[in-house]
Amino acid sequence: MFKSIKHTLTSQTHLAPLAVFRIVFGAIMLFSILRFIANGWVYELYVSPTYYFSYYGFEWVKPLPELGMYFVFGIMAISFLFQALGLFYKAASIVSFASFTYVELLDKTNYLNHYYFVSIICLLLIFVPAHRYFSLDVIRKPELKKTHAPNWVVLIFKLQLLLVYFYAGLAKLNPDWLFNAMPLKIWLPSKANIPLIGTLLTKEWVAYLFSWFGAIYDLSIPFLLLFSRTRFFAYFFVIAFHIMTWLLFQIGMFPFIMIGATLIFFSVDFHRNLIYKTKNLFAQKAVKEEIEKKLNYRVGTSGIAMALLCFHFALQVLIPFRYALYPGNLFWTEQGYRFSWRVMLMEKAGYAIFHATDPKTNQTWEVNNYDFLSPNQEKMMSTQPDMILQFAHYLEEHYQGLGIENPKIRAEVYVSLNGTLSQAYIDPTLDLTKIKESFKAKNWILDSPQKQQH
Repeated sequence: MFKSIKHTLTSQTHLAPLAVFRIVFGAIMLFSILRFIANGWVYELYVSPTYYFSYYGFEWVKPLPELGMYFVFGIMAISFLFQALGLFYKAASIVSFASFTYVELLDKTNYLNHYYFVSIICLLLIFVPAHRYFSLDVIRKPELKKTHAPNWVVLIFKLQLLLVYFYAGLAKLNPDWLFNAMPLKIWLPSKANIPLIGTLLTKEWVAYLFSWFGAIYDLSIPFLLLFSRTRFFAYFFVIAFHIMTWLLFQIGMFPFIMIGATLIFFSVDFHRNLIYKTKNLFAQKAVKEEIEKKLNYRVGTSGIAMALLCFHFALQVLIPFRYALYPGNLFWTEQGYRFSWRVMLMEKAGYAIFHATDPKTNQTWEVNNYDFLSPNQEKMMSTQPDMILQFAHYLEEHYQGLGIENPKIRAEVYVSLNGTLSQAYIDPTLDLTKIKESFKAKNWILDSPQKQQH
C-alpha cells in the first residue's frame, strides 16, 4: 500500500493544471482585493476601528496606520497579479500569503471560512512549481520551463478542496439543518423579492430541499469530480450551486474562488487545450509543436518540505474535530467552531450590555459599546464568548487608564440560536476580569436552549 501511495505521489504529471490553477486563482484574488479597496472596506474594517479582536496567541499582530494598511493591500494586489502572470512567482507567492494572512489575523470579527481557505491555498502555492509552465518567468528565463512534475504538486490542491467540501457536508449532518431546515427556514423568505424564484423561497419545503441538497452536494461533489465519467456533470452542479449561493447570500467572492479552483479536477488534456487556445489568441503558434515538447522535472522533495505538507494535512484532518474536546452544543458555545469549514450553519443573534464597577466607591455604570466598537464588531462580539471576554479585558484596561484600580466588568448577554427565544448566555454576576483566555473549556457559558450536540 505504501509503495502504491508513493508511486501515485511521485509519478510524473503535466504542469498545465497547475498553471491554469495559478492563473485563475491569482486573477480572482486580484479582482477581489481591488473590489475590497474600491468598496471602502480597508478603511471601514482596518483603519476606522479603535479596537481589534485579535486571535488567541496572535495578539502581537497589529494594524498599521492608514497609509500602511493601504500599502499592504496595494502590495497584496500586485502579488496576486504577479502570481497569476507567473512573474517572480516564488516571491509573489510568499508576499501574497504573508500579506493576506496578516490582514486575516488582525480582527477575528471579520473571520470567514473563505479567508482561511485563501491563506491555505497561498501557502501551498509556495511549495509548487506553478511558474515553470506558461508564465512570464519562463519567458524571462527560458531555462525555467518544464512540462512535468511529480503528481503531488497537483494532488495537494485536490485533497485540500476535497477536505473543504467533505467537512462542510459533514457539518450539515445535524438535527437543526436536516430536520428543522434551520437556518434556511429563516433566511430564504427574506429573499422573496428575487425575480422568478422569490415566491418559492417563502415555502417551507424549499428550505428543506435546500438543506438536504446542500448536505448531499458537499459530501458527494469532490468524489464525483475525481472520476472522468461524472466530472462534467459534477462541475455543472458546482457552478449552479455556487451561483445560487452568490445570488441568495452576501458571501463575496467565495463562490467564484471555488468555481475556479475546482477546475483543477479536470484532466491534463482539458487544461492543455485551454492553454493552447489562449496562446493562439495572442500568437499563432502551432499547437502540435507545444504538445510534443516534453521535459521531465522533479520538484525538490526535501524532507522538510514533505514533513511540512504532511503536518499541514494532518492538521486539516484533525482541527475540525477539536470541538469534541469541549462540552455543550457547538453552535451555542462556538468552542472549536472556527477553521473547521462550518459554512452558514446557524442564525445567531444577541445583545450584550456591559457593566463596570469601581470597587472603591462601589459605583456602577453601563458601558456604551459603540464608544469602543463598530456596529459590526458589536454585533459579532455579542454572540461569541471569546470576544465577550476579550472586550471585558479591554474595558478593564481602559478604566484602569482612567485611574480606576481593579475595575469589575460584568455582562448581561442574551442570545438566540436558530429562531429560539433569547436566553441568558453567561452569568450576569460574573466578574469577567477574573477569567483569562485559554484553550480550556469555557465553563462559564450557560446551558444552551438545545442540549443536543451538533
